[in-house]
Amino acid sequence: MSRFPTHNAPNRAPTHSAHKQKTDRAVHSRRGSPLSNRARTTQRNVEAPYMPPETWHAPHDDGRAYKFVVEQPGEGFRHVLTPEEIRGRLAQLPAKFLEKLEVIQLCRMTRKKASFPCYGMQWGTTLYLYPIEESLVEEYTAPPSNAQRVEAKMYGALWQCDRGTWRLRWEEPTIKDFYLNNILIHELGHILDDRNGRAIDRERYAEWFAVQYGYKPTQAARAARLGYAASLRRHGKQSYHPAKSG
Repeated sequence: MSRFPTHNAPNRAPTHSAHKQKTDRAVHSRRGSPLSNRARTTQRNVEAPYMPPETWHAPHDDGRAYKFVVEQPGEGFRHVLTPEEIRGRLAQLPAKFLEKLEVIQLCRMTRKKASFPCYGMQWGTTLYLYPIEESLVEEYTAPPSNAQRVEAKMYGALWQCDRGTWRLRWEEPTIKDFYLNNILIHELGHILDDRNGRAIDRERYAEWFAVQYGYKPTQAARAARLGYAASLRRHGKQSYHPAKSG
């Protein structure tokens, strides 16, 4: 999702060598455009200069376990997940997937951030998860794309339109499912992707990773909760198969 289109703020992040820039730049999970002057977009250009939206956590590369940084969510917002829920979900993944992860930050929503909304972000070895409206209802001025409709249906959310205003309605189980098995795993995929350099390729890999290790393993529980036979959907996109290394 395109945002923060200015140069790095001074003293916020160290200088990185060219071969690490693709993993040290912030990469945001897509989110739509709640009512205001926000414009819905699908992904940011990670090759463009940007203003760091969060505190930079310098990598330690010393093998220590990842830690949590929890901020107050902000007025009218709430965190979707607790550190315990996140830790429990990540414990279900192969241990090698967590080797590069160092910090998970539950971020505060501010007025400035609300004008560039997103669900999550990866920057370096840190995952940032953003709060959602306390009402669990997001409001939009533009209709959802087909991919956004499919994604909402996959996790049990409901799109509604009333007099030109589109609302995406979540329930407690659906928003937790979406964050635990989509956003969290998607951003972790970005950390693990040390092969792709182009923004579109990195996003495709993260989408594939989220489906493979987030959505698919939890289909049975989701189907039981939603009362339908779960079938794998690809967010309206073609399947992605990462090339074998070597």
